[in-house]
Amino acid sequence: MHIHRLLENPRLPLEYQILCLPGGFSYGDDIAAGRILASKIVRYLATELGEFQAAGKLILGICNGFQVLIKSGILLPNDSASAPIATLTYNDSGKFEDRWVRLAVTTNKCVLLDGIESMYLPVAHAEGKFVTRSTQVYETLDRHGQLALRYAQAGDSNNQVGYPENPNGSEGDVAAVCDESGRVLGMMPHPERHIDPTQHPRWTRGEGGQVGDGLRVFENAVRYFM
Repeated sequence: MHIHRLLENPRLPLEYQILCLPGGFSYGDDIAAGRILASKIVRYLATELGEFQAAGKLILGICNGFQVLIKSGILLPNDSASAPIATLTYNDSGKFEDRWVRLAVTTNKCVLLDGIESMYLPVAHAEGKFVTRSTQVYETLDRHGQLALRYAQAGDSNNQVGYPENPNGSEGDVAAVCDESGRVLGMMPHPERHIDPTQHPRWTRGEGGQVGDGLRVFENAVRYFM
C-alpha cells in the first residue's frame, strides 16, 4: 500500500494486524536513509501508529523500513529532546554491501523471532551500521533483550565478528533491534528474500533446506494472532 493512501486515510492501519515497512530507497534516501518517510510518519500518522502499537499488533521494518522505524522513534523512542538514542549510518566499508550473512538470534523477547536460533539471509544497504548514543544506551538495550539479532560466523554465535561477516561495522554486530514489548522489530537483513529454498545462493548444492530461513519470521507473525 502506498504511503499516500495512508496519508489520505490515517485510520486505515487500524484495520490490520501487521504493519511491514519494506526495504528499498524511500524518497531516494536523498537526505538520509529513511529520513523523509520517517518525518512524514511522525507528522501525519503518529497518533494512529501509537494506537496500533497499544493494541498489541506487530510492526516489522526491513532494511529501509528499519531505518524509518528508528528515525521516527517508533522502534526506540528518544529519552530526551536532544538526540535519538541510536541510529543507522554509513557502512564502514564506504560502499553499498550486497551479500549473504549468517545471523544469530540473541534474545527471547521478540515475537517475530520466537523459536529461531539462527538464519542465513541477504543484506543490501549502504547505511546499515547500528550505533548507539553511548555505551550506557547500548548496555541498557542489551540488558533488556532488545538487541535481537547479531551477525555471526558459521558455527559460532558468541564471539564478535569482523568484515565481511559483519557487513557494515555495526556496534556489537547488531543486525536487528526490537522495542521493549517485543512486538516491533527492525532488521537490516531481508527475510522476504529467502522464503523459498531456491532463493538460497547454493540451493543446487543442497543447502537450501526445506524452506527458506526468512519464512519463519512471517510464520511467527501469523501464529501470534492464532
